[in-house]
Amino acid sequence: MTQETSDLETRAPFVLRGRTVVPGVVEGEALVSHETISGWGGIDPATGTIVERRHELHGVCFTGKIVVFPGAKGSSGWSGFFQTTRLLGTAPIGMIFTVTTTKAALGAVVTRVPAVTDLDRDPVTVIRTGDHVRIDAGRGIVEVTPAS
Repeated sequence: MTQETSDLETRAPFVLRGRTVVPGVVEGEALVSHETISGWGGIDPATGTIVERRHELHGVCFTGKIVVFPGAKGSSGWSGFFQTTRLLGTAPIGMIFTVTTTKAALGAVVTRVPAVTDLDRDPVTVIRTGDHVRIDAGRGIVEVTPAS
C-alpha cells in the first residue's frame, strides 16, 4: 500500500438505532456539530445560520440539512427560535442528537422534523458533515452512507 492510498480512508455504510423524538422519514446531507447549539442568540432564524461567535460552525447554514449535534444549550427560548426557522422556511430537515434534554426534544417537536436520540453509537463521532443520512425516526433507525 502506498502512502497515497493509505491516506484515502474508505468508510462503509452503517446503521444506527435509537429512540424516536419526532416520527417521520427524511434523507439528506448531514451537518455535524461537536458542540451543543444555542438557539437563543446562537442562530439566526431568518437565514438558518449559526451565529454564535465561538461555535465551530459559526457562519454555517443548516437549512435543508440533517443536523447532528450533542444537544441544546441555553434557555427555554431554544425551541422558540427553532420554531421560527420552520415558519420562515430556514429549518433543518431532521435532527439527531446524543443527549436528550427538554430543550432539544421540544425544539424538534416545534420544528416538526424527524428526530432521533439515544443511539447505540455516538452520532457526533461516527457521522461526518457531508455524509448522506436517512432517518426513519418512527422506527428509530438512521442509515448513513459516507460521503466519497
